Amino acid sequence: MQLTLAELKASLDQARMGREMYRLIETLYPICRSLTGHGVRETLSILQRHIALKVHEIPTGTPVFDWTIPREWNIRDAYIKNANGERVVDFQQCNLHVVHYSVPIHTRMHLADLKSHLHTLPEYPDRIPYRTSYYHETWGFCLSEAQLQSLPDEQYEVYIDATLQDGHLTYGEYVLPGESSDEILISCHICHPSLCNDNLSGLALTTCLAQALTPLSRRYTYRFVFVPATIGPIAWLCLNEPRLSAIQHGLVVSNVGDPGPLTYKKSRRGKAEIDRAVMHVLQHTSTASNIVDFVPYGYDERQYCSPGINLSVGSLSRTPNGGYTEYPGV
Repeated sequence: MQLTLAELKASLDQARMGREMYRLIETLYPICRSLTGHGVRETLSILQRHIALKVHEIPTGTPVFDWTIPREWNIRDAYIKNANGERVVDFQQCNLHVVHYSVPIHTRMHLADLKSHLHTLPEYPDRIPYRTSYYHETWGFCLSEAQLQSLPDEQYEVYIDATLQDGHLTYGEYVLPGESSDEILISCHICHPSLCNDNLSGLALTTCLAQALTPLSRRYTYRFVFVPATIGPIAWLCLNEPRLSAIQHGLVVSNVGDPGPLTYKKSRRGKAEIDRAVMHVLQHTSTASNIVDFVPYGYDERQYCSPGINLSVGSLSRTPNGGYTEYPGV
């Protein structure tokens, strides 16, 4: 039995929903997600416990517009050991310690040579940065500046047990049919490791929204996509190009877990119906909010709004990318 919107509002328990989102984030936080690989599959498998998500896989080497699906990366272990055999940098303790997409390596080297492969944030000496090397084969470790300064000048064992080989890019999709074939697209990225605000907050909120809309009578068809950033939407757009005209409105959801005011970034069109609708809602609530114009920097709205595609897709966040010092490890 489907509910009306009024019935849904009456049944919503925001405190319960908040607790469920926190529990989902707690479950997903330890997983080492990346652009591809088992961490993404494990994440989508967990989401399938909450919504009837369909998982898609695109083989390495598949052309998607002028991009190509990359090789699949998986990691089992990584560390830097000192002369006493102690792990001074340990992937098992924090999955941010390894530059994502690092090629496998097992060698010994002096600190002076190792430093070119180490990444820190000197201005934030206790933080571990998040770094990737998706499209350039190299290897590296991330650690706090305080850790780096504590390392004596000696020889270290360096080990990254990872694979970079042909495989697949994996993404999830959940479609709720409505009275109309016109669609509303809701998109979030699933490629970041243990980052609660950038990645997991949007993922949890999108899943919760999909659950809430499932029992409703719906005018529009809702399409939820859970994709790795940038290459994911490019691949999805390429594979769905013949039916993109069905997308009437859309939102990219990210960075919704911090205490900053709600921020809406307009679509490239600027005056699309989704732009007017979100601005109207934000301007008539007591919650502080910001409205910003579209720029081709940020999250996946840049792909959905790119020239030649130009869908009516805006971005909803709290503090936007780059607007807070923890984003992500900068």
